[in-house]
Amino acid sequence: MKLISRSLLKIKHSKIILAVLLICLIVRLLPYFAPIRAADIAQNQLAMQFSDRNGLPLGILLTRDQEHTSVVPLNQVSPQFIHAILAAEDGSFYHHGALDMKAVIRASKEAIHAKRIISGASTITMQLARMLDPVPRSFSGKLSEICLSWRLAAGMNKDEILAAYINRLPMGGNIYGVEAAARTYFSIPASELNLAQASLLAAIPNNPTYFNPYEHWERLKQRQKYVLNRMVLEKYISGANAARTHTEKVMFQSRQRGIIAAPHFLFWLANQFDKTQTEQNSPIRTTINRPLQQFVEAQVQQVISSVAANNVHDAAALVIDNRTGEVLAYVGSPDYFNEVKLGRNDGLQALRQPGSTLKPFIYELALEKGLIHPNTILADVPAHYAIPGAKLYSPTDYTERFLGPVRVRIALANSLNVPAVRVLEKVGVETFLERLHQLGFEHLNQAAEHYGLGLTLGSGEVSLWELAHAYLTIAREGDAIPLVSTFSNSPLPSRDAINRVSADSPLPKHTIWQLITNILSDRHARATAFGVDSVLNLPFPSAVKTGTSSNFRDTWTVGFTTDYTVATWVGNFNGEPMRQVSGVTGAAPLWNRIMLHLHEHQEPAGFPPPKGLVQLPVCAISGLRPTPDCTSVVQEYFYPEDKSNYEGENQFNLPPEYDEWLAKQQQSNFTSTNLRILSPHHGDLFLLYPAEEAKQKLEFKLVGNKSAPVEWWLNREKLDTHSANSLFWYLRPGNWTLSARSGEMSDKVSFQVELANLKPTRRGFSISNSPVKRNRP
Repeated sequence: MKLISRSLLKIKHSKIILAVLLICLIVRLLPYFAPIRAADIAQNQLAMQFSDRNGLPLGILLTRDQEHTSVVPLNQVSPQFIHAILAAEDGSFYHHGALDMKAVIRASKEAIHAKRIISGASTITMQLARMLDPVPRSFSGKLSEICLSWRLAAGMNKDEILAAYINRLPMGGNIYGVEAAARTYFSIPASELNLAQASLLAAIPNNPTYFNPYEHWERLKQRQKYVLNRMVLEKYISGANAARTHTEKVMFQSRQRGIIAAPHFLFWLANQFDKTQTEQNSPIRTTINRPLQQFVEAQVQQVISSVAANNVHDAAALVIDNRTGEVLAYVGSPDYFNEVKLGRNDGLQALRQPGSTLKPFIYELALEKGLIHPNTILADVPAHYAIPGAKLYSPTDYTERFLGPVRVRIALANSLNVPAVRVLEKVGVETFLERLHQLGFEHLNQAAEHYGLGLTLGSGEVSLWELAHAYLTIAREGDAIPLVSTFSNSPLPSRDAINRVSADSPLPKHTIWQLITNILSDRHARATAFGVDSVLNLPFPSAVKTGTSSNFRDTWTVGFTTDYTVATWVGNFNGEPMRQVSGVTGAAPLWNRIMLHLHEHQEPAGFPPPKGLVQLPVCAISGLRPTPDCTSVVQEYFYPEDKSNYEGENQFNLPPEYDEWLAKQQQSNFTSTNLRILSPHHGDLFLLYPAEEAKQKLEFKLVGNKSAPVEWWLNREKLDTHSANSLFWYLRPGNWTLSARSGEMSDKVSFQVELANLKPTRRGFSISNSPVKRNRP
């Protein structure tokens, strides 16, 4: 009995185990038999449609997986296309289930009789199943496809299946769905397809590569004829209508796949949207003005063609509405679709050295902090800066000339390097870098030590987008607003920190920005570097600044009127230097063309003059009080409190920092009332090498107004000379005191000459007539 009981117990346990296994198997297989509903296969990754500010289409972009898909409900598709696709693919769609058994039987008989497949029996539901789960064309694959078709039919009605199908139709390349095809090929929504267009599109899905409209037009027309004939059989159209439609001329858009204008802008904008925004189906209305966009695109190509001989291949441009901050035109390269020439690079977002285009911001900050005044005289003379771990930094202009004393206006308008570096030295690199961050230069993200004093000359890297945004702030007199790209953007608050003026500044709010604009719009002030009639000068008020990076790799021109801000860049994406192309010859002509077009029908208003300042006459370049030696006198702005100092100034004495510059001048009006020995400098130490005593000479040089003949004295010994301003003296070891006297005026310096231990090695130059000066520790 115990044995029987144990056997029964084992049988009972086995049944339980089998039941459990059966339940597990059913649970495991249940998803493969469960009905599929429309929500289960909803398409979330959709292509994005864009229009310009007036509703004109700009283009459609692909989804993240590079499929060009746009989903529309069935009632937003042309009935002509619905009839065409039903007739071509499944005429009895609304009258059978997942499978069309009549079609299966017919296809089987035809295959048996002909011993090959004559016609298929796939329904639209079965084709949708293949789209959702592509499987091998085998017996097991066919069973899987049929099973998935039954699940679709069990969970969805006919209209839902048809909608899912036509939104997934392969329409050539990476274009999927009737909406994407209609907009790509014809620039219209699917709801506006006429019979000719609809029948052509319905012909493509049968074999998108074989019926490619760009490469196999005749094949596509033959397939269209088949589609039209099927529509006649299904009684959707008459035979006469089919014949007429087949001969109708239909134009397909270019191969640019539905991008009409502003490709760089569309791709940049698509990256700005988050996931919820990319799921919207309606066209995104941007701020772009399509006619203006296409004009700027054409000008970019023309300007590049005109300077191609100078090894110039790329350019970019941005146009902004000053009142709203809206982006009106955005061109990232001459041809986005030219991959050989790196056309997909976006010159508006690429990081490049900005040359001198940051200089207006250092002058504005120095004025704001009271470190300079509008009438401050700056020294454009040789300057040297010791940089730890690097060579001595000696900024120069590309002309390698120095103007001596210059007013702030001349220094900024002519983009002089040394005065800009001197002003940055006063402000401090860290303080200036903080201001640039406030202006929106997010990519200047290194420490201040990384950029050094070269920051104001373009040692950092910025984008044209950031640069244009910053100049928009100047145009708006310091009132910073964000750039706007679509009409759905939420406006951001302005950066009030830029609008506030430092407590050190005697000027009211906005006046400093007005002064910077006044300088940048002064064609006469920039005449020294650019001439009065350069391409920067327009027939209406405009402010502009150019920039050229080292080795002519990048040229920039950014400027504005009271209405618009325009920023342009010309260079090479591959980093090659251009051949002698500067900001005024590279990017400026493009800027000029765009500005003239923008104001073709209405000139802009003039810029308001700086408030609260007074104007007084000064020498045009130096800014000194006019004297008989001034060749040109102009009006310059002064703070009211500086007027009394100006009126009481009788003479301007150049400080010692001008000595090196003065020593190289053939003649100069910038002389002191006192005599000054320019060479040697007080405290200099010179080395005299053995056997060189008869060759090494030192120049004694003097400037100043002489009231009487000049006498030179060396260690109380009068020197015999016939030259009042300079003489040469053969070096001798010792401590020396040099004096120059003219009437009641005199100057005196001390220097040393020591014997050197070794004879100098000459390599490529001669020092036979020049003493070697050694820096003291």
